[in-house]
Amino acid sequence: MDIRESLLPFRPTLRIRLTMFYGGMFLLAGLIMVLAMYLFVDQAFGSATQVPPIRVDPNVQITNTATGQVLTGDQFRAWLSAYQQHEASDALHVLVWKSLAALLALLILAVFFGYAMAGRVLSPLGRITRTARQVASSDLHRRIELDGPDDELKELADTFDDMLDRLDRSFESQQKFVANASHELRTPLAINRTLLEVQLSDPEAPPELLQLGKTLLATNERSEQLVEGLLLLARSDNELTERKPVDLAEVARQALEQMRGEAEQRGVRIRSALPPQAGEVMVAGNGVLLERVALNLVQNAVKYNLAEDGWVDVQVHAAVNGGGELVVVNSGPVVPGYDVENIFEPFRRGKGRERTRSDKGVGLGLSIVRSVVRAHHGSIEAVPRAEGGLLIRVRIPAAKAPALPPLPTRGATG
Repeated sequence: MDIRESLLPFRPTLRIRLTMFYGGMFLLAGLIMVLAMYLFVDQAFGSATQVPPIRVDPNVQITNTATGQVLTGDQFRAWLSAYQQHEASDALHVLVWKSLAALLALLILAVFFGYAMAGRVLSPLGRITRTARQVASSDLHRRIELDGPDDELKELADTFDDMLDRLDRSFESQQKFVANASHELRTPLAINRTLLEVQLSDPEAPPELLQLGKTLLATNERSEQLVEGLLLLARSDNELTERKPVDLAEVARQALEQMRGEAEQRGVRIRSALPPQAGEVMVAGNGVLLERVALNLVQNAVKYNLAEDGWVDVQVHAAVNGGGELVVVNSGPVVPGYDVENIFEPFRRGKGRERTRSDKGVGLGLSIVRSVVRAHHGSIEAVPRAEGGLLIRVRIPAAKAPALPPLPTRGATG
């Protein structure tokens, strides 16, 4: 936990900071006013408490009724001056304390009204924040459309709306490009594959032509994998618009079934620890994309497992804070710690991996995995093993429990 979070009992929002600023400025102004009033009143009392210009004969005796003391003329003038100064000092003290009490009461009112006014002034920012969160949930059609005076906040909201318009047009253009590229790139490659397969099926074809056809077919297959990976990567970068409950264990089980044959051919043992019962680890997302995540992780662990007695361990279990975790551990060469982040970049493989052989893929598997995990608001981490190989852990948030149907009312007919 952050030290600031442990020290502060509340979050220092902008509204609270503005309220404290208003209150501090009011308190400072009030203290200056009290000090100025004290000086002015003290000066006024100094002028008012001067001994009157009278002369009392020294032979005249004046008796103080409070103490019974008999005063001469000079003694009376000294007593009168001290009495006036004492009364002025008491009046000043009473004035200061009452002024401070009034200032404290007004400070409480000022903080209360300042908090209310700060909330009213900052209410457009709350609307902007809510709209930004809705946009972050892939609703690019939302707009703030702030009404009110043409001030700085309205200018900020209008600028944000203009930015959303440009982003919306950009994403629509990207989706159209992906759709068009999907058609324009897949069709020629499919035609090339069909022509090559037809040529290779000719029993009278010379060996040189068959060898050339196999090479071209492998190159065409690599190009198809590259196109499919790029299109999937472009689609998975977008936020999911619809989420459904998905059994993470079933997703991993389907991926393992697809990779067992290739793992046996490469001599890699696959071990799994999956929940025995269906529905134990439920997450929210797209089942097809999550299956691609599991498939890519297992496929990557099998293909790049260069150990003699290689193995891949797949685990699925519930996360501590809700949701599910998919853990894929594999043997293999030692991966440097500084090279772990690079394996998630497109067209990047680990150190020493070939880029020419088509059976090694096109270098988009882990990039697609990271993109899909981000689209699901999940997290992924890769940890190199000291014995060699990697441990990759994927966390996906939990699916919300479906709402229970309302209970039938008494006397209702079914």
